[in-house]
Amino acid sequence: MFLVGLDTTIVNVGLPAIGRGLDVDTRGLEWVVDAYTLVLASLLISSGALADRFGRRRVFQCGLTVFGAASLVCALAPSAGVLIAARALQGVGASMLSPVALAIVVNTMPDPKERAQAIGIWASVFGLSMAAGPVTGGALLGGLDWRALFWVNAPVIAAALLLSAVFVPESRAQRARRLDLPGQVLLTMVLAVVVGVLIEGPRIGWTSPAALAGYAWAAVATVGFVWVESRRREPLMDLRLFGRPVFSGAVVGAVAVFVALNMTLLLNTLYLQHTREWTPLAAGVATLPLAVGATVCAPLSGRMVGRTGPRLPLLLAGGFITVGGLCLVRLTPHTSVLLLLAAYALIGIGFGFANAPITNTAVNGLPPARAGVAGAITSTARQLGSALGIALAGGLVSATSPTGLAHASHPGWILVATCGVLLFLIARVSRPKEATMGHTSPQRR
Repeated sequence: MFLVGLDTTIVNVGLPAIGRGLDVDTRGLEWVVDAYTLVLASLLISSGALADRFGRRRVFQCGLTVFGAASLVCALAPSAGVLIAARALQGVGASMLSPVALAIVVNTMPDPKERAQAIGIWASVFGLSMAAGPVTGGALLGGLDWRALFWVNAPVIAAALLLSAVFVPESRAQRARRLDLPGQVLLTMVLAVVVGVLIEGPRIGWTSPAALAGYAWAAVATVGFVWVESRRREPLMDLRLFGRPVFSGAVVGAVAVFVALNMTLLLNTLYLQHTREWTPLAAGVATLPLAVGATVCAPLSGRMVGRTGPRLPLLLAGGFITVGGLCLVRLTPHTSVLLLLAAYALIGIGFGFANAPITNTAVNGLPPARAGVAGAITSTARQLGSALGIALAGGLVSATSPTGLAHASHPGWILVATCGVLLFLIARVSRPKEATMGHTSPQRR
């Protein structure tokens, strides 16, 4: 799981170096990041279903192999096109890791309280990797070139393959679902078109014929997806689940948290390296308060969920993210470094508190036999948030000069604060302690 999160954010701090090395503009660099997150978001649910059918350890190891091979292609990429394609292939491999890892945790932890704490540890590893990506990337770029951002995956892949063969038990659902290929195609189409329009909108014009065609395509694909899913016996995504306020709140919360995180990381990278002319290492080190806050608070949040339910950690997450975003709504080229670090720390703390309650709430909203699908839906929401955060942040600053970047980023920081406010609203529909702990009635089950 560390690997999946790391490759979502480690590239951010290296984007200026990749742009110089491969002669890519800001919009092309957005695709370097979002090619990974889009494919990952699109395939997570199908990968979870495959794991439930063919065995979670088997699919997990297959994902590791694909991810490792794609990482090697990324490291050797001679052009931006090859790099973007290899990043998409990385997303294919990563889609077999995230939901399967959570399903393994859920199925090997039958006690509800122990499971809640285990999910907190799982979320802390994922949160740590997301937050530590810029620091790790900055350190690698300090002594090597941008290709080291992908070579670093090799030893982690080798260790994970060995350890999973020795320690991870094989498991599968008692009754596996059929694959929903029409739903998979339509979901991929919706996500790709929406994010693609957000990335390319500043270049083609928001009211251009190409943009209008994109809006229409996204609308038709969305309607088609809802129509197909509502008529299938075993849909890719059971839309009836979103009629439960708790489950839909967890999914919306996952999107909001990752929009806030990825917008923060990309705006930080571009602001510090372009406007303030910091080195990649210095820009990465600046996110250390964010990484520390996420690392410390994620396991604490898991214990709080196990004891009192998700509401309190969600309220804390919303408060910290809101205040962190508001700290930077008047960002200038000369903003105090102490204020920057404080804002990153607040956002990191909020991110750490958010993951465990959101994950635990979503997983407990579905039967244990469908743990792979439950984890996949939540992970899809996370990666969709990541892709949207990158696209929105890039759209705000792609056409600005280094001196105007700080001012152009102001709407982005307002959006980060708004994501925090949204978590307050989601906390209002969170389950009480007994439901979170898994003590649902037989009728609910």
